[in-house]
Amino acid sequence: MGLRPWAVWAAGLAAYIVAVLHRTSLGVAGLDAQERFGVGASALAVFAVLQLVVYAGLQIPVGLLLDRFGSLRLVVVGALVMAAGQTVMAFADGLSGAILARVLVGAGDAMTFISVLRLVPHWFPSRQVPVLTQLTGIFGQTGQVLSAIPLAALLAGPGWNPAFLSTAAAGVFVALVALATLRDTPDRRINSGTTMSWQQLGTDLGSSWRHPGTRLGLWAHYTTAFTGAVFALMWGVPFLIAGEGLSRGTAGALLTVFVVTGMAAGPILGLLTQRHPRRRSWLVLGIVAIIMVAWLIVLAWPGRAPLPVLVLLVVALGLGGPGSMIGFDFARSFNPPSRLGTATGLVNVGGFVAALVTIELIGLILDARTGGGNDYHIDDFKAAMSVQFLVAAVGVAGILRTRRLARRRVEAEASGLESGVEVKAS
Repeated sequence: MGLRPWAVWAAGLAAYIVAVLHRTSLGVAGLDAQERFGVGASALAVFAVLQLVVYAGLQIPVGLLLDRFGSLRLVVVGALVMAAGQTVMAFADGLSGAILARVLVGAGDAMTFISVLRLVPHWFPSRQVPVLTQLTGIFGQTGQVLSAIPLAALLAGPGWNPAFLSTAAAGVFVALVALATLRDTPDRRINSGTTMSWQQLGTDLGSSWRHPGTRLGLWAHYTTAFTGAVFALMWGVPFLIAGEGLSRGTAGALLTVFVVTGMAAGPILGLLTQRHPRRRSWLVLGIVAIIMVAWLIVLAWPGRAPLPVLVLLVVALGLGGPGSMIGFDFARSFNPPSRLGTATGLVNVGGFVAALVTIELIGLILDARTGGGNDYHIDDFKAAMSVQFLVAAVGVAGILRTRRLARRRVEAEASGLESGVEVKAS
C-alpha cells in the first residue's frame, strides 16, 4: 500500500485537529468571553448554539457538495473560513463581531470532518475502514487538548487577541499542508466533480434518508456525541470552575483526561465494530448508559463532587466520541459509495443538533436561576445539567425504533426483495 495513503490521511487528520481546536476554543474561553462582552449564560450559549446551528445546517449541503467535488477543495476552504472566523473573534469587542466569528467557525468546521472521513474508503482497504474511522475521530480530539492547555495558557498570559490570532494562524497552516499533500483518490490529483444534476443530488439525499440504517446512524451519533460536545464546547469548564470550584488548571487537566480516554477507547471500539457488526447498536446503547449513570452520580452527589468522581465523569464522557463514530459506520455499510458523503452528513447532524438544543436549554435554566448573572452555585448547575437525561431519552427511543426498521430492511434484502446496497445487521 505504501506511505502515500498514510500521508493523505495525516494531512486530513491535521486539518480536523485544528478544526476541533477552533470548535472548542469558545468553551475554554467561556468565562473570559462573558467578561469581555458583558453577557449572561444564555447570551453566551447563543454563540455556541449559533455555531452548531450553522454546522448542523450545512451538513447535508456539504455532503452533497462533497460527493460532487471531493475532499481537497472542501478541506482547504473550510480551514481558511475558520481562520477568518478566529481572526474576527480576536478583534471583536461586541456581540455582533463575536456572532459573526462563530458563524464562520461553524461553516468551516462543517466542511472538514466528513471530508476527511470520505478519504478513508478511497485510500484504504474496507477491512481497515472502521478502525481508521475511529482513529480519525479520536486523534482529531487532540484539538481539545490544544484548547485546554496552550490556548488556555495564552488566554491567561498574553491575552485574548494573541490567543485567537494563534488559532487563526494554525488554520492557514493546515490549509497549506492540505494543498501540498491531500488528494481525493489514488488515481486522480483532484476530484473534478462528477457530472451530476441537482435532481440526482436530491434523489441521493432522499435515498439516504429513507434507508433506516442511515437514520439509525443519525440517532446513534445523536445520543453518544451530544453530552461530550456540550461539555467541551460550552459548559464543561464553567461547570468545573464556577460549579465544582476547581482551578482553571485542574479543569484543563480533566478536559485532557476526557480526550485521552477517547483516544484510548477509539481503537478498541473500532475493532469491536469491525468484528461484531451485528452488535453495533448494543455498543452504542451501552455507552449511553455509562455516560448517563456517571452524570447521575455527579448530579446526585451532595454538594460538590470530589475530584475522583469528576474524573469518573470525564472518563465516561470520553467514551462518547468514539461511540459516535459507530454512527458513521452505519452510514458506510447501508449506503453505496456514490452517496457516502450525503449519508455521512446526515448522520453528523444528529449529535450536533442534540448538543445545540442542550447548550441553549442549560443556558436558559442557569439564567432563570441566577437572574441573568454569573454568580453560579453548584445547585444551579445540577438543575441545568439534568436536562441531558431528557435529551438522551429521545435519542434512545430513536435508536430502538430505527434499529427495528433496519433489521426488517436487512431481512427483506436477504430474501431477495431488495438489492444493490452493502448491508449489515445492526
